[in-house]
Amino acid sequence: MDAQGHRLVVPRTARYWTLGDFDGTFSEVWFLCHGYGQLAEEFLDSARILAKPQRLLVAPEALSRFYRDNHQHVGASWMTREDREREMEDYIRYLDLLHDRVFEIVERASTRLVLFGFSQGAATAARWAVHGCGAVDHLVLWGAAMPPELDNIGSLEALTRMQVTIVGGTRDRLFLDRHREEQRERLRRHGVDFSELSFEGGHRLDNNTLIELAAGA
Repeated sequence: MDAQGHRLVVPRTARYWTLGDFDGTFSEVWFLCHGYGQLAEEFLDSARILAKPQRLLVAPEALSRFYRDNHQHVGASWMTREDREREMEDYIRYLDLLHDRVFEIVERASTRLVLFGFSQGAATAARWAVHGCGAVDHLVLWGAAMPPELDNIGSLEALTRMQVTIVGGTRDRLFLDRHREEQRERLRRHGVDFSELSFEGGHRLDNNTLIELAAGA
């Protein structure tokens, strides 16, 4: 007799961090999706230069946490290759719920939604931009390419309705020149307009580029 795998959808607690006064009036909401092995609070702190009175920053934390650095620190991951389709469905549903909670408080009609993904979070952001409920105005992919399965016919059509920006460091060993060129070609092939920003550095955020990005948003 062979063992059989089963799945059960269960409620669980997700954590997210915000920077901005919910009593204020916002012209922009930024969803900031962290990279592999990071936590939302530390990632939000690394993007703190984006903060301004009219901008709400929202950093969701991936659902799977783990010990790293010989148990000295904790990080989180959006997904692994194990049961990947269900994990993607879970975090898209999670981000949909978070979007709805934020815009129960913030007036959506007068607010620009910027979806920012760094490293593994860029794949998360791209998937949510395509499959999620949020009408994203500006998608930022920093330090990573879009997931390959989004090349399916019609999947990238949603990106034609939003501003798209690719960002990478000149010394990023995980997002090489060939990866950027492949990303450009994919976007052009699907008729997606995009812009690019680069900075001197590796696989990290860069304050000057964040400022430039925000100015163009």
